[in-house]
Amino acid sequence: MRKTDSLGTDRVSALLVRFSFPAIVGMVVNALYNVVDRVFIGNAPGLGAHGLAGITIGFPIMIALQSIALMIGVGGATLFSIKLGEGKNEQALEVLGNGFSLLLVGGTIFLLLGQVFLFPLLQLFGASDVILPYSAAYMRVIFFGAIFQVTSMGLNNFLRADGQPKLAMITMFMGAGTNIVLDALFIYGLKMGITGAALATILAQGASMTWILFYFLNRRSQSRIRWKYMRLRPAMVQNILLLGLPSFALQISNSILGVVVNRSLLLHGGDIAVSVMGVINSVQTLILMPIIGLDQGVRTIVSFNFGARRHDRIRETERLAITAATLYALIGWVLTRLFPVQIISIFNREPDLVRFGVTAIRVWFWCLPVVGFQVLGANFFQAIGRPGSAIVLTLARQGFLLVPAILLFSRQWGIDGILYAAPFADGLSALITAISFYFGIRSLAG
Repeated sequence: MRKTDSLGTDRVSALLVRFSFPAIVGMVVNALYNVVDRVFIGNAPGLGAHGLAGITIGFPIMIALQSIALMIGVGGATLFSIKLGEGKNEQALEVLGNGFSLLLVGGTIFLLLGQVFLFPLLQLFGASDVILPYSAAYMRVIFFGAIFQVTSMGLNNFLRADGQPKLAMITMFMGAGTNIVLDALFIYGLKMGITGAALATILAQGASMTWILFYFLNRRSQSRIRWKYMRLRPAMVQNILLLGLPSFALQISNSILGVVVNRSLLLHGGDIAVSVMGVINSVQTLILMPIIGLDQGVRTIVSFNFGARRHDRIRETERLAITAATLYALIGWVLTRLFPVQIISIFNREPDLVRFGVTAIRVWFWCLPVVGFQVLGANFFQAIGRPGSAIVLTLARQGFLLVPAILLFSRQWGIDGILYAAPFADGLSALITAISFYFGIRSLAG
């Protein structure tokens, strides 16, 4: 019996723990890639706030890189799970093979484009003349490791869908642990500065990719990557990309958001404001990654049971997951209220940065408690094969609400308008998602 068969029979609460907990831990660990880089660089002599701003400028580009991995990985894993739920194991293997090929192609294209258009991209994304050298030194190395990041992140979704959530977690632990050790060695030991931070990141991602491939190429694995399934089939590629579009749209909208925020902050607050946004991005990542990890486990369970037509199990899964996500987001909200100075000081202790950072972190996260529901509610539609609805709801916050709000509010209220745009978008997008989710969950028969 395949390990995935338990998705249709075991107790839902136990499945959530089994599939979501490793994903949660894994996503938190994965988030440490960027967070650890920021902590090391923000406190490194000769880098400080300028180095922190340099990574912040490159962050939207890295999100765009992740969007390729998630579109293929999440879309492929969703289709993979649905095929397993339908009992079509041979087709599931074809999905895996095609997904792997797409990840290799996507990583290669990103590597080439990044090297050719590095400086124009960084200037477009808001790098000032002072920050540009820091951003370029970091991102040139990151682009060289594009294949490592795309492949490891994408295939990790297939690991969970293949009934291996613990192995997916171990893979992320391995990568993040390697990154932390190499960061300390390259930045402080070998004095390689911001280039050392980037090199540590891509070497860690390379280790993760190697580990995952060892599983999928092993003859004893449940699902193997085979040459005969790697030949791209247009219909299957279309299905994978279509199911992955909501994840892609979310990441791309995050990337666009990063550009808009960075350029607006540079205009109204200067390099210090950009540095503070780097801190906020790190905190936001640490808060949202567990929710996204929970959602990954939820999607595996929901997709399988949707294929098996067990709609009662879908409703129970969503109810438990939304409750957990909301409680967790509420805890994060409380921490940003009580300890803003301590949170900012982890990254940098320059007085001007801390002073502005305290105000920014409190305002930006004002509506954080509703974000967990918004993420799960939007991705529910992706898990049941309705990517169109998922895309609209996914883009509601970043694309349709937050970006326009930042542009409009900043004209009226300057830097305060930029900060208050976030809770405005969080609250309104959660309301829109709640209405859609209510009718979507009711539409499931039985």
